[in-house]
Amino acid sequence: MADENTLLNSDLESRYEKYKGIIKNFTLMSDIFMRNVFKKRECLEYVLQVIMEKQDLHVIDQILQKDYKNLQGRSAVMDCVARDSAGKQFDVEIQQDNEGASPKRARYHSGLMDMNTLNPGQDFEELPESYVIFITRDDILGYGLPIYHIDRQIEELNEAFQDEAHIIYVNSRKQDDTELGRLMHDLHCKKADEMHSPIFAKRVYESKETQKGVELMCHEMEKIYNEGMESGEKRGEKRGELKAKKETALSMAEEGMNIQKIARLVKVSEKDVQKYRAVLWVASAEEELNFCRFFQRRNVFLS
Repeated sequence: MADENTLLNSDLESRYEKYKGIIKNFTLMSDIFMRNVFKKRECLEYVLQVIMEKQDLHVIDQILQKDYKNLQGRSAVMDCVARDSAGKQFDVEIQQDNEGASPKRARYHSGLMDMNTLNPGQDFEELPESYVIFITRDDILGYGLPIYHIDRQIEELNEAFQDEAHIIYVNSRKQDDTELGRLMHDLHCKKADEMHSPIFAKRVYESKETQKGVELMCHEMEKIYNEGMESGEKRGEKRGELKAKKETALSMAEEGMNIQKIARLVKVSEKDVQKYRAVLWVASAEEELNFCRFFQRRNVFLS
């Protein structure tokens, strides 16, 4: 038993050392790091203030990485869902791949927010104004603009439909000397001292440069690792079958396939794909350098 515990502790320490190497290369375009940084409400609030061009915008509550379901049970994990003091709702998504930010996915997110807003007995007129905001690594819409505002309109009249459902795409490639451009620059920074925003810089420093912050990030990554292991066991899958699914998901990722398509083909949830990859990445990496390069090549956690 003592030898087994020693081996387990050694494995854990080895994973933590690899995690620390990865954490150094995280940016705010990285899912797991963004989620941790945005636990501080003022960080998401700052993002919304810049994108909405409203410095007095105040976030009163937020939920990170929540799994929303429709009536048929189809779900989508939303990165950051927030409500401001005016009652407006926001879904902020940071996307590394094009398919994950498709127009129909934006439409689906908008519908899911509406479906999960009203309680029984409430009138449709009580639906709050909503914004689905995709911050994308590339210029998804392809017109070279830094930001795109999408609203429904009455075509015959060329007037707004006024359903108060809005979609915004932000092109993070545009990093010019504007407030929005500086925000996009900060989202791609690995180091706190390279950032323009003192709000971001402070939080990133805490997460990457302090012992407490690094330990919390390592704990978060270990939690994902363990959830991946436990999810397979709870479904009663044999280790060989679970490994096959994970290796299939990994092979698809190596071919450049995104999370949504992998989940659909392997017949698992998007969340499970993320867990599978976390487990495989830790288990298969032999050295910290290779481990970091592994993440970098896939553009999943690193920008």
